[in-house]
Amino acid sequence: MSETARTSSNSEALAKTAKPAPACTMVIFGANGDLTKRLLMPALYNLSGSKLLDDRFEIIGVDRDASTDEDFRDRQQTMMESFTPAAAGEFAEKALNMEWWGWLKDRLHYMKGDFTTNDIFTALTERLKDRNAVFYLAVADRFFSGIVDMLHKSNLTDERDGSFRRVVIEKPFGHSLQSAKELNAEILSKLDEGQVYRIDHFLGKETVQNIMTLRFSNGLFEPLWNRDHIDSIQITAAETVGVEKRGKFYEVTGALRDMVPNHMFQLLAMTTMEPPNSFDADAVRTEKAKVIDAIRPLTPADVETNVVRGQYVAGTAASGNVIGYTEEPDVAADSTVETFMALKLTIDNWRWAGVPFYLRTGKHMSSRSTEIVITFKQAPTVMFRDTGVSRMPPNTIVLQLQPNEGIATHFNAKRPGQVVELNDVRMVFRYEDFFELKPSTGYETLIYDVLIGDPTLFNRADNIEAGWKGVQPILDAVANGGGTIHTYPAGTDGPAAADALLSLDGRQWRPLKSSSSWSRTSAAP
Repeated sequence: MSETARTSSNSEALAKTAKPAPACTMVIFGANGDLTKRLLMPALYNLSGSKLLDDRFEIIGVDRDASTDEDFRDRQQTMMESFTPAAAGEFAEKALNMEWWGWLKDRLHYMKGDFTTNDIFTALTERLKDRNAVFYLAVADRFFSGIVDMLHKSNLTDERDGSFRRVVIEKPFGHSLQSAKELNAEILSKLDEGQVYRIDHFLGKETVQNIMTLRFSNGLFEPLWNRDHIDSIQITAAETVGVEKRGKFYEVTGALRDMVPNHMFQLLAMTTMEPPNSFDADAVRTEKAKVIDAIRPLTPADVETNVVRGQYVAGTAASGNVIGYTEEPDVAADSTVETFMALKLTIDNWRWAGVPFYLRTGKHMSSRSTEIVITFKQAPTVMFRDTGVSRMPPNTIVLQLQPNEGIATHFNAKRPGQVVELNDVRMVFRYEDFFELKPSTGYETLIYDVLIGDPTLFNRADNIEAGWKGVQPILDAVANGGGTIHTYPAGTDGPAAADALLSLDGRQWRPLKSSSSWSRTSAAP
């Protein structure tokens, strides 16, 4: 099937299963930023091609730069045309579909405005009148509370005569448990919870959403999904890129704040939550909040033994020779900010008591991979004691979320021959083998859900606060001088201390290079 035919087929299939969203104006604060150009516009372009946007849909970009509608449209088109399979990452098409882009481009408008003054909000009030509106805060987090306050004071969040007004807030949502509570309190004093969409683009990934489908729609898996059968679970989110030009952001954020209380804990929650009684948004989000809240609090001693903070130094990464973190622009030469985190957690509930959970995430690692590895308890070896089998390799299920999305089961089989010899073999399901996949950013599903008013994949206030509660002991320990920084050369799997974290328990990380074996062109391990 040609790329054009495949893309067309995807759009037609999606249009058959989902109705166009209601007419709406999306106001994007921070319209000239990278988030808008690299993620939101490609996602809206895909929704345009899928016929999921109403003909009366429009976008008003708001930013401080003087500009016109035409200038704004041209800048967005230039960026869209630069997205190629070699350069664009997750969103890449061989050529821009001008029918799709033309439809969206005609609906792009621009307003110059300062987010901290009344003028732009007065102008928006006159422009929007009583139409449905979504306000997307694609701005630095220091503006979140102020923009929500100004929207409220201008009555732009009032919902009249059946219209809706919703606010999308990007991460980071707070920098600690206390700041997250304060931000939630400030926002919820102006908005109802149902109007707030705290977005985490990880949750827009098809394969992340399929974790629940795998667990709860298959009698093969769910009966085994507990402490009686599972030995341990690993969750990895590894990147081959460094901090790039985000030194200022990373110096105040680090890998822990950037990834763990949001992305990593959301993957943990979907893997470990109890079955909700429906796909109702509150039912799903309640179960997620409950399991994150059940994470056993780390003591200061736990932080020293069960947490590893790392920082990359000069090495050879996927892009070639790279400099160390402290040599990056806008990074202090003596910085102790982590670019890698590994931690061991336990969940104190009936399903998971005693099962260790190992999480790791890092920059400039050997391979790009986001995966969940479920390791089952070893089978008894008594019947094999008179054979050459000295060890029974454990069975595993690997959920590969990116790249090369799929699910693999690893189990033991006898090698052909006259003696009993076991081999670890695998069965692999790749999404691309069964479904037509199109390039996406992960935002398509989330933006569509905002437009139709489905908050299932968005974080509720208690989800946010439970995540920060889980990492606050680490933040406190680091603030008090704890949490030693371990270095690792760029292009490796992280510091040796992270390996020791598991080896002390008689376990080891699944090698990152294993993710490359999911592609059609690579050999099986």
